[in-house]
Amino acid sequence: MLGTATGKETPLTETRERKRNSANFVSRKIWLPKLLYDSLPFFYLVSGIAAFLTTLYISEWFWVLPHYLLFSAACLHLGIVVYRRRRRSPDDA
Repeated sequence: MLGTATGKETPLTETRERKRNSANFVSRKIWLPKLLYDSLPFFYLVSGIAAFLTTLYISEWFWVLPHYLLFSAACLHLGIVVYRRRRRSPDDA
């Protein structure tokens, strides 16, 4: 890394080196195959519907029931948002 005043390289501390490496990993772009990319909103919708139907199948109160409901709502919302954004025409933006 270059210092600002002298123009010489100054070594990073171990903590800064880890932070820089983790930031590169987190902000890295992920490229999906076209078939997987196109089917992603439908996967979200099917997962949300399956989680909701699972909550209907559970007959008594169980600690995981609210988690299924939250997961189903999040998946349905995400699936609808992704689908609508991909189908929106450039004139609408």
